[in-house]
Amino acid sequence: MPRKFLAVFDLSVVFITWGLIGIILSSLLGQDGYIASTTADRAELYVRSQQFDFVGWTLNAIGTQLWQSSIGEQNYLTSAERSNVVRQYFKLRAQLEKVEDQIANKYADPVVKDPAAATASLRAQQASLRAQMQSIQSLAESILQEQLSVILAEQGLTTLGQPVPPVAFHLTDLPYAFIISPRNVIRQDANLDINGDLTLDQQVALEDKVSKSLDVSALVVPLGGIGTYPTMVGVNSDLPWIASVIAHEWTHNYLAFRPLGMNYDSSPALRTMNETTAEGIGAELGALLIQKYYPELAPPPAPFTNILPRQVAAPAAGPAPAPGFDFVATMHDTRVTADALLAQGKIDQAEAYMESRRVLMWNNGYQIRKLNQAYFAFYGAYASAGAGAGGADPVGGAVRLLRRRSPTIASFVNTMATFSTFAELENYLGLPADN
Repeated sequence: MPRKFLAVFDLSVVFITWGLIGIILSSLLGQDGYIASTTADRAELYVRSQQFDFVGWTLNAIGTQLWQSSIGEQNYLTSAERSNVVRQYFKLRAQLEKVEDQIANKYADPVVKDPAAATASLRAQQASLRAQMQSIQSLAESILQEQLSVILAEQGLTTLGQPVPPVAFHLTDLPYAFIISPRNVIRQDANLDINGDLTLDQQVALEDKVSKSLDVSALVVPLGGIGTYPTMVGVNSDLPWIASVIAHEWTHNYLAFRPLGMNYDSSPALRTMNETTAEGIGAELGALLIQKYYPELAPPPAPFTNILPRQVAAPAAGPAPAPGFDFVATMHDTRVTADALLAQGKIDQAEAYMESRRVLMWNNGYQIRKLNQAYFAFYGAYASAGAGAGGADPVGGAVRLLRRRSPTIASFVNTMATFSTFAELENYLGLPADN
């Protein structure tokens, strides 16, 4: 292990310790009484029993990080051996996904009368693969943390040779995000984390119940990662995708100490600025990591503005997208038209239109379960690919313009980090203010 990384453990302990203190304090400083005064408060009443236990998860992740850091097992491996550990972990994950798909198919097949007996050998394979993955997961995580730290150092995103905060993540099953938007305008009024083990039937029932009770648009969405510390990264066999998510969530942690990140929740525009920055730079950093350590997996270089939107970057198994169908342009047109209908007060017509467009996209290979105001309120903030779910919102375009004008990743990120309003970004770029 290069000498410059020997201090990572000490610095990680400091950040993780302060994170633990913050968790304890936040649990002690709650309000004595609770009044559901906002849409988010009212929606939370419906999901309290299903909310994700972040405190428990974080304590477990911190323990895992400290244990692995204290061992420093990767220090005794060559660079090639480290990368091979990571390859082995994701190879096992790919095998596990195939086995689990076979199990699910047996249970769904009406010809199979005793699916438990029919899947006995498959379930034995499943247990064996999970055990093998568990035995090397912490080591694989530590290696990827170190590798991304090297990339960050090469890109000038370090302080005294170290990324601050240190790269720290844990591969885990993620919670879902429960998104609430008003029906008459596309706006994220609530983003609640709920347990990721809800069945599809339970998700639909929750959406329907809240939508009808509060007269809102609701949607349960899957997540790729969450910017806790250590960050949460979803389990997936796609190593290039995982690398981009790790870098994406680290970027959020990096921005959290600066005006852009500190003002994340102050306005929809600031949220879009944050997410577009993290999504685009996460993809760039992740691609650099893959090119350096796993070149056989490296895709053709993709500039910031050609990054596939997050909602279709890791599609579920299904029919291949139809040749020549432009998903991004179709989604952009859908958002623009829906916004126009809502502005005219034609709520029912807008909702019927969005459903018709969902069917169009489904028939062309893009399996979107529900397309509504809440969908656009969530995915519209991820504007690194340009036109898409963000519609005519100018914020993503301004972020992409700054990236094109920035000579390096570090210069772009550090400039973006200074902005606390969209107007500041417009002024910096010399754009006319959006009145």
